[in-house]
Amino acid sequence: MRMYLISDNVDTYTGMRLAGIEGCVIHERQELKEELDRVMTDKTIGIVLLTEKFGREYPDVIDDIKLNHRLPLIVEIPDRHGTGRKPDFITAYVNEAIGLKL
Repeated sequence: MRMYLISDNVDTYTGMRLAGIEGCVIHERQELKEELDRVMTDKTIGIVLLTEKFGREYPDVIDDIKLNHRLPLIVEIPDRHGTGRKPDFITAYVNEAIGLKL
């Protein structure tokens, strides 16, 4: 299985291409939906890397795929501007998942 990048900027796309990961650069909601539909039909793609901007701007599109499809795995990555997540993101995520404060 291979990885595929869907990015909102050329810099992230270029960096991933240098690492050998194919992908595309898109900017609109409809483009994102079309590209995700195309990726879902390609059974050779096991992981889809998305820049965090898509997760913030179109959570309904991303969550639908995460909840209703086993593959590919959707992973949100920071872009060249850094992460938009809080510093304690992982701790908060674990706390929410298990219902206990660590």
